[in-house]
Amino acid sequence: MGVAAVDVRRPEQLDQVDALIIPGGESTTIGKLAAQYGIISKVRERAAEGMPVWGTCAGAIFIAKNVPAHPHPLAALMDMTVERNVFGRQIDSFEADLDMPVIGPKPFHAIFIRAPRIARVGDGVDVLATLNDGTVVAARQGRLLATSFHPELTPDRRLHEYFLSLIGGAP
Repeated sequence: MGVAAVDVRRPEQLDQVDALIIPGGESTTIGKLAAQYGIISKVRERAAEGMPVWGTCAGAIFIAKNVPAHPHPLAALMDMTVERNVFGRQIDSFEADLDMPVIGPKPFHAIFIRAPRIARVGDGVDVLATLNDGTVVAARQGRLLATSFHPELTPDRRLHEYFLSLIGGAP
């Protein structure tokens, strides 16, 4: 997409990037390692300065302000409640076509792997996509973006382009 990507492993590296994607994986491990390496306060600082941050799957858990029964550190950036592993175990992973008007009229094919759900959004948080039953799976608050699914596993670049538009764009 013409963008240089950098693996961020230390707080000082956050001063060298214009945006941050916190990927899926295991939210407990992400939180523990972020705390161990002192990254959480720097992520909060840069997000407060307006740096776009996108959490996908476990990354969405990490940026949520409220995650019931999650005993490990969180960045707690976005006013939402996220519940872990709502859709079941790895074997229960699924795919769904989502209506997501912010990226265009064509549905976005989303891949959910042990996915969390966004159970509540606060004031100022826009719901970007839901499943057919109304379950929120994508939301935005200013320059913060959260998705319960893994957009990087599809060839559709529209969501990544949308995120890149937040760099220097309107909050």
